[in-house]
Amino acid sequence: MKKLLPLFLALFYWFPLHAQGSDTTGFDEGLYQEIMDSIEASFDYTTGIIDLHSGLATLDVPDGYRFMGSEQSEYVLSQLWGNPPSEVIGMLFPRGVTPMSDDFTYVVSITYSEEGYIDDADAKDLDYDELLETMQQDVLDNNSARIAAGYGSMELIGWAAAPFYDDANKKLHWAKELKFDESETNTLNYNIRILGRRGYLNLNAIGDMAVLPLVQQDVNQILASVEFNEGNTYADFDPDIDEIAAYGIGGLIAGKVLAKVGLLAGLLKFVKVIGIGLAKFWKPIAIGLVALAAGLKKFFFKSEPDTKKKLFKPKEEVPRKEEEIAEVGAAADNEEDSYNDDEVTDADFEYDSRDKD
Repeated sequence: MKKLLPLFLALFYWFPLHAQGSDTTGFDEGLYQEIMDSIEASFDYTTGIIDLHSGLATLDVPDGYRFMGSEQSEYVLSQLWGNPPSEVIGMLFPRGVTPMSDDFTYVVSITYSEEGYIDDADAKDLDYDELLETMQQDVLDNNSARIAAGYGSMELIGWAAAPFYDDANKKLHWAKELKFDESETNTLNYNIRILGRRGYLNLNAIGDMAVLPLVQQDVNQILASVEFNEGNTYADFDPDIDEIAAYGIGGLIAGKVLAKVGLLAGLLKFVKVIGIGLAKFWKPIAIGLVALAAGLKKFFFKSEPDTKKKLFKPKEEVPRKEEEIAEVGAAADNEEDSYNDDEVTDADFEYDSRDKD
């Protein structure tokens, strides 16, 4: 965190200085947009064939989508959207949608759960209405834990799309309509499960309920885009050496992970803010948050020179004279930060990137 001190100092210096005058709104919006553009430009997306989880499965990125890899996806989920740390494999973004875009619709997160082979024998006998009632009560029972963890309460309204199990391809999907007390609109959680030899892939699409038609029109191509590799498929299960999960299809649908404090909590706060257009009074806070994200740019920024102007440009280090080093003394074993004495101006604001331990 000490390395980010110049960023925080910059923020506290910048806003009071420019909070005066008649054109502060335009300036704030310009700075906000510059920071947002800087972060947006740092994201890397891929299309085509993607190896998932070191050879476990393969994703053929669907038409109209882009794939973000594991490291950046984890950063977006935990640092930008405020979710607990996870082991996300990656995320699928509809083309034109980015983590910070004002017209955000939904994102499909991809994870893997190795909890054993899922016996699907119960699939044909499930009563989904009865299962829904059980799930609704489970969500209510977990609200106290959510509130204790700092999140609002949650209610499962019902099926946005009833569960459907493709027995031939061992793929399951369903959608839930959720209500969060901190959100004015209900939330869509579209769940896809691809069954494999030792577990299953989770593909979860999350957004406002208004995006349900968009997800539904693409769900078939998303389902077809992911397959376990040979040796990891459902058909490769070996009862002599492979573990069997303690639940079947019904238990998979009624899973309790999201009912607690998982992916939905932070993302819904983000969707809510984007939905109101980042009101002017909120923008200084938003700028501070995205500037902090920009400070953690080791996950994103390229090492090669960039011809585009950087918002935060590190200055060159000034070598110390031998006399100055001698004055520090033998006890100074750690690196010291040395900042230039150049006056900070509105036209040319820079921060020194050297570490401060």
